[in-house]
Amino acid sequence: MSLLKKIQQWGDLHHPIWLDYLRITLGLILIWKGVMFATHLESFNHLMRGAALGTALSISIVAHLIILLHLIGGLAIALGTHTRLFCLLNIPILVGAVFFINLSQGIFVPYSEFWFSTFVLAGLICFLIEGNGRLSVEFYANPGISSGKKQAS
Repeated sequence: MSLLKKIQQWGDLHHPIWLDYLRITLGLILIWKGVMFATHLESFNHLMRGAALGTALSISIVAHLIILLHLIGGLAIALGTHTRLFCLLNIPILVGAVFFINLSQGIFVPYSEFWFSTFVLAGLICFLIEGNGRLSVEFYANPGISSGKKQAS
């Protein structure tokens, strides 16, 4: 059995219900941050004004990809479908936010988002290992598979 399957099986068998509420909250936070990111694109517009066409296009694609992954990923994580996949896709975005954006602004500045982004990153790593849980779409769609039991063919 591969390491990934072992981690997935362990996460499915050892999942308390309070983690499901935390997963739903994490998904809603990602949706909220995606909406906030989409409504405040001034800093990306400022970066694109002084850049060459290729760089400006890259910045625009990255900004739209971040918004898309936060919105769709947050919805999927909150509903409990493809949780591990969307956690894996959102982790690089949060690593960039924690180490390149928020850390450079200072961690002890009032209203710093460093700690908030760090907790969201820790939540994504947690649910990458833990998976969906019982309060999820996938659990109710396939209760035998989600609970770690194999279905008889």
